Amino acid sequence: MDDLKEVVDHLESTANLSRAIEDVDKAIDLLTSARDKITAAQDPQAAVVTLAQLNGPFKETLEGAKKDLLPIYQTLGRYSKALDKKFKEKPLPTAENDALSSKPSLINRAIAMHLLREGQFDVASKFVAEATKHPTAPEPTPGIPDPHDEGLTENSLGTDKFSPQQLRDHFETMYSVLARLKEHHDIRPAIEWAVHHRSELEARGSNLEFELCQLRFIALFNGCIQESSDTVGISEAPSRTPGDGPLRAWAYARSAFGRFMPRYARQIQMLMGAMSFSSNVGESPYRHQLLSESHWEAVAAAFTREYCSWLGLSADSPLYIAATAGAIALPTLLKVQGIMARKKTEWTTQHELPVEIPLPPSYYYHSIFVCPVSKEQSTDQNPPMMMPCGHVIAKESLEQLSKGSRFKCPYCPNESHQKDARRLIL
Repeated sequence: MDDLKEVVDHLESTANLSRAIEDVDKAIDLLTSARDKITAAQDPQAAVVTLAQLNGPFKETLEGAKKDLLPIYQTLGRYSKALDKKFKEKPLPTAENDALSSKPSLINRAIAMHLLREGQFDVASKFVAEATKHPTAPEPTPGIPDPHDEGLTENSLGTDKFSPQQLRDHFETMYSVLARLKEHHDIRPAIEWAVHHRSELEARGSNLEFELCQLRFIALFNGCIQESSDTVGISEAPSRTPGDGPLRAWAYARSAFGRFMPRYARQIQMLMGAMSFSSNVGESPYRHQLLSESHWEAVAAAFTREYCSWLGLSADSPLYIAATAGAIALPTLLKVQGIMARKKTEWTTQHELPVEIPLPPSYYYHSIFVCPVSKEQSTDQNPPMMMPCGHVIAKESLEQLSKGSRFKCPYCPNESHQKDARRLIL
């Protein structure tokens, strides 16, 4: 990507359209002036003379504009070549092991749910209507030779907990609250929702309600909120004189933080300690906690995560995660496919990738164990087994080492029997 960045930087530093624009404006002025002269004279002979006089200056002006644009065209050509060199056209992998081709409705539902999660409600409805009107025929796969797909309907967009219309209404509420939070720094709707669902949030061990109240304290401390009353029956100091933010934050803390003391005493003590630095908080140890703009984005992300969890959905769109992971894995899979084609070998394991795909840590959702002896990934039929010494190997490796009798651990001097090993649940 350095080559592309270098070309873009060169284009930004050398591209100067002002001279070209001046030449074009000059050409327009010449044409306008000639038109006015011809109109005023109303003489055919005068028109011929005027056009003859216009020819030289007009041609010179256009040549100047072309000359001004030449470096830009050259740089754009270099950028196009750099793109072609970096992103070479490669064929997509074949769909021989496409497990989802037998269930096209699952893909359509993922797309529709993604549109709902993004707030594109009309687009989602239109997509469902088109998918229902023109359904995709399921194709057989190695595991499902005779597939049957029921298709996608509006009712498919519901969950076990909510109907499709209820789900849409809840997403509209979520985006309304997020808009107030992000665009207007209004925390009250989010706090109201958190208080209303307090029991469910506490049952999951959520920190959302305290994080919202903490953000409101910080906003009051910095004077970002001008209302004199808070939500859920909590009143703040009615004074709005300049510089009274710390006093209003202290009054709010007395009213709101009491119920959080058993669990969040340390965080509350930190906030109270910041009161003594109210006059020079920018130079205090609390400047990052009180002056960072990232608090709003962090709390908005936490609210989205908890709201989706309450709906029974993941915090991130499954379609987005799958597409991103696929884009990361695609170059590796293309390379593997090319190697296998040259060696005339086949991918024999249906439920396991032939190579490890390096994904970001946030994309790991299931613990994976690779046996240090056989170098194979564990499965339900070949689970990890922990020996009395604490070392772990796969079940098949354990059986090969023990052969029904006592055996020595391959990583320490301890001896044990196969029956002493226990299955490890990751």
